Amino acid sequence: QAQLVESGGGLVQAGGSLRLSCGASGRTFSSGRTFSTYGIGWFRQAPGKEREFVAAVNWSGDNTYYADSVKGRFTISRDNAKNTVYLQMNTLKPEDTAIYYCAATTGPLFTQRLSYRYWGQGTQVTVSS
Repeated sequence: QAQLVESGGGLVQAGGSLRLSCGASGRTFSSGRTFSTYGIGWFRQAPGKEREFVAAVNWSGDNTYYADSVKGRFTISRDNAKNTVYLQMNTLKPEDTAIYYCAATTGPLFTQRLSYRYWGQGTQVTVSS
C-alpha cells in the first residue's frame, strides 16, 4: 500500500530557498485511491509547538491554500504524472525551522489537520540566522 514520502529538507541560511517534494511509495493507499485523487497539504511542527498548516493543493492543482505566515514566500504545486507535490520555499526565515510533513485528504477542509487521513514521516528544515 502507498505511503507518503517527503524529501528535500536541509539546512539553509536565512533568505535562502528550499524545495520540498511529497510523493507516494506505492500505487494505491489503503482506501484504494491513488495519490492523484487526493488533495495534499503541508504542515510543520517546531519543537514545543503544535503542528500547523502551511499550504495545500486540491487533487487537480486548480486550488491552493496558504497560511498567512507563508503567503508570498511559499508556493505549492503538483505534477500528477509524477505523483509528486512540491513546496517551493523562498525567503526562508529562522521561524520557518520545523519538521515538515505532507498529508493526504479528500477535502474540503484543506487547512484543518483533522481532515487529513495519511501522513508522511516528515523532513527537517533548519534555517540559520
